[in-house]
Amino acid sequence: MRSYAAICGSKEKEGVVGSYADITLSDDMYGESTYEKAECKMLSNAIRLSVKKSGLEEADIDALFSGDLLNQIISASFAARDFDFPFLGLYSACSTMSESMLLSAALISGGFAENCVAATGSHFATAERQYRYPLELGCTRPPQSQWTVTGAGACVISSQEGDIEIANATLGKVCDWGITDVNNMGAAMAPAAADTLLRHFSDTGTTPADYDVIITGDLGALGSRILKDLMWERGCDISSNHVDCGEIIYKVIEDEFQGGSGAGCSAVVMNSLIFTKMHAGLYKRVLFAATGALLSTVSSGQGESIPCISHAVELEVRREG
Repeated sequence: MRSYAAICGSKEKEGVVGSYADITLSDDMYGESTYEKAECKMLSNAIRLSVKKSGLEEADIDALFSGDLLNQIISASFAARDFDFPFLGLYSACSTMSESMLLSAALISGGFAENCVAATGSHFATAERQYRYPLELGCTRPPQSQWTVTGAGACVISSQEGDIEIANATLGKVCDWGITDVNNMGAAMAPAAADTLLRHFSDTGTTPADYDVIITGDLGALGSRILKDLMWERGCDISSNHVDCGEIIYKVIEDEFQGGSGAGCSAVVMNSLIFTKMHAGLYKRVLFAATGALLSTVSSGQGESIPCISHAVELEVRREG
């Protein structure tokens, strides 16, 4: 990995990522006329900044892997038109960051590319408008709900040596435990995270103790507790080094209930706080498993349950010699 960049909103900058993000907003409209345009602008600028920090030219980028939460992934698609490099659009909901990273690494490992950008983002106001209710209705939020993060993150993954490398990855399987409450994303996604983590440990021969941090995103406070219980039931204790992006991104949980969510949640946390700590040598080995709820407003309206997925990426600080 050559570089990384993150942009976060006015609410998010008050939390743990505020001092690590490259750009923090004082106005979540970001100078645009709509929230959707603001989301697209955040993503575009995160991509541009990550390429600039890498020391590469845009002509050196072989592919952009990106997606978002909006219909037809318009933020990613519209952001991609700002650049003159190939674009592969993804939809993996809130697990888009880890999926884009592992696909970038796979393309490079196979010799099909030299440099790729992995990126995603979200915006509280656009997600609320699409998945829940217009903000002007002032609807009461249930206690199991999470707050969609306003932010975007991007990283440049390269065949050339960097101080952080992607050592392994585990593709997620769709898991559906019958949760139908669209406000309870943590409960819906936790089984998918457990499935992927258990398979990753089995396939790689590692244990939770082998990692400085096992970071999921974005289960929130409730989903994080459910994940730990599910892992414990399978004889795997992650309680000592598990962290969830949604649970930590905000300084105070009361107003956000279970914490953060959205594709931008893990994108911002990873591309600011976590990668900065890895770059500084504070974390040497990190297992990142972003989680996504693969629902739509149509499926929810038809009474469907919520299928979920989690993709895991194992990151290591490159050792000297």
